[in-house]
Amino acid sequence: MSTKQPNLMDLLFAPERAEVFREFYWHGTFPDYLKILEENPKVARTAFQRMYDMILSYGARSYTENREEIVHYNFFDDPIGNGRDAVFGLDRPLMELVQFLKAAARGYGAERRVLLLHGPVGSSKSTIVRLLKKGLEGYSRSDEAAMYTFAWVVDGETFACPMHEEPLHLIPPSVRVDYLAKLNQGLEAPIICDGDLCPACRYYYKDLMDRYGGDWAKMLDHVQVRRLLLSEKDRTGIGTFQPKDEKNQDSTELTGDINYRKIAEYGSESDPRAFNFDGEFNVANRGLVEFIEVLKLDVAFLYDLLGASQEHKIKPKKFAQTDIDEVIIGHTNEPEYRKLQSNEYMEALRDRTVKIDVPYVTRLADEICIYEKDYNPARVQGCHIAPHVIEVAAMWAVLTRLEEPKKHNLTLLQKLKLYSGQSVEGFTEDHIKELRAEAKREGLEGISPRYVQDKISNALVNQREGCVNPFMVLNELEDGLTHHSLITSEEQRAAYRSLLGVVKEEYADIVKGEVQRAISADEDAIKSLFSNYVDNVKAYIRRERVKNRYTGQDEPPNEKLMRSIEERIGITESRKEDFRREIMNYIAALAIEGRQFDYRSDARLQKALELKLFEDKKDSIKLTTLITSVVDQETQAKIDAVKTRMIRDYGYCNVCATDTLNYVASIFARGDAR
Repeated sequence: MSTKQPNLMDLLFAPERAEVFREFYWHGTFPDYLKILEENPKVARTAFQRMYDMILSYGARSYTENREEIVHYNFFDDPIGNGRDAVFGLDRPLMELVQFLKAAARGYGAERRVLLLHGPVGSSKSTIVRLLKKGLEGYSRSDEAAMYTFAWVVDGETFACPMHEEPLHLIPPSVRVDYLAKLNQGLEAPIICDGDLCPACRYYYKDLMDRYGGDWAKMLDHVQVRRLLLSEKDRTGIGTFQPKDEKNQDSTELTGDINYRKIAEYGSESDPRAFNFDGEFNVANRGLVEFIEVLKLDVAFLYDLLGASQEHKIKPKKFAQTDIDEVIIGHTNEPEYRKLQSNEYMEALRDRTVKIDVPYVTRLADEICIYEKDYNPARVQGCHIAPHVIEVAAMWAVLTRLEEPKKHNLTLLQKLKLYSGQSVEGFTEDHIKELRAEAKREGLEGISPRYVQDKISNALVNQREGCVNPFMVLNELEDGLTHHSLITSEEQRAAYRSLLGVVKEEYADIVKGEVQRAISADEDAIKSLFSNYVDNVKAYIRRERVKNRYTGQDEPPNEKLMRSIEERIGITESRKEDFRREIMNYIAALAIEGRQFDYRSDARLQKALELKLFEDKKDSIKLTTLITSVVDQETQAKIDAVKTRMIRDYGYCNVCATDTLNYVASIFARGDAR
């Protein structure tokens, strides 16, 4: 029996879809709205309350980093766009942003400030604002975040409120206070509804009140309440302003302008029906307005900005001050912010600004996530990206952003590893906190992710064998430094080139380790070596003898075997006993928890065993013969087996596996096997 597949028409005209559309375009009377409000007072939330609730609606999780509790808000993973605009590694500044919104939502004064995102180019400032705008659009379409505005129906014509304001503004302020007091009973976050009608709505309000002799109820018969959907494209509740040439800036772009074609119809410039309330502040009412490069604004614009933030009022031409309810977010980069600090005429703006630094990422894993979002098998078709391509590019980018440690005998690479959660001998979480505290500007300078993305793209375009390896990208990064427009000195250029050398050395260590593991990837051999080592360590610590598995005789612990393994990871003679006791203590701790200790339980021991096994096997494989033109059949079979493991276990393709083996072989040929 065949199942009928739904056709396109069925999908488009499904009853549930029609119901959703009906909800989006709901119309009702003012009393209908009051009933909705009684059932769910949250429909009258302020813009700050709505944005804060929107972020929390996606959930959050807490984690501890360097003994500090960090909150990660899932909203910034971009669940709406399936991660396309996800923000990585900025949990701390995003916590500040959410705390600002929380204070503003509760009316603690932050709602009277301009939120300024400050950071270097390419640090995700615009992405954060884009996420907020996209989030508000989607949130306004959900049942829990339904919001409403109104229109006037007069003499057969409908006039929508040009600033899509809250219908509660229709209630006279003296009555509204009592109404809100009753509405807010039992609410944790009270509903705040300040302000008055916009000039256009005041015109219809007064005209109808005159018509009906002050009968407020009859005036309300002309009010049609309707669902409000925020949309940047429709310029409803979301506005964006980008400064242009300073000589051509006009403040009417923010507060609206006279419609000269309608003056003849209505007879006066001061008639609100002859005015376009379509400035960015007007259209963004009830939502969010974004100021791109806000500090490039002309002084006249800044006066509007000050009033909009502090008083929640704007001054359209020819009209009284008009109330607004919106979140004002600006973003700017370092040079513009320095100009603001040095300009004494900007003191009022500085006083009304809450600055949040949005730095570059300084954790390697987060930087890798930024690039993997664009360069992954799903998006890059027809070309293989070799293992560690993204990693080495990200490593170099992060190194350029780190400040040299002042108090500790620590390299930048070690600092990068500490920040990334890796252990560095002799350093604790307290040291990491000290390092972060002393580097106040860390992440505010360095290489932008955009530069790295451009060079990865170049490498993908220029490859010829269907595979991009790390050296192709590293070469692109180095070549681009010659003409990099944001590098201001030869000293800085030389420093960045030097860091490329550091990354190449680290990459060499990484691939040597992978090749070594591929060569020594004999599970049974590692387990046997591990068991033998642990038996000897137990006997050594307990001052006992160990039974020889072949002769059956009791013998002293095999010191030569233990040292041959421990030396592989730099355990000196003076530290051998401490290391062995650590292993025994770990075995005991796991046993108490009912878990078994195996060779993977301790990363250092696993590495030592793999290196020992590699040393025992490498001569039989004769890897260095790869750099010659003559390889015997038996050796070639062993090399092919290693290549197969690299492809299967580490994500190589045949091209990059061959290239990597040749590269590692050349290192071994130079005698640099460690």
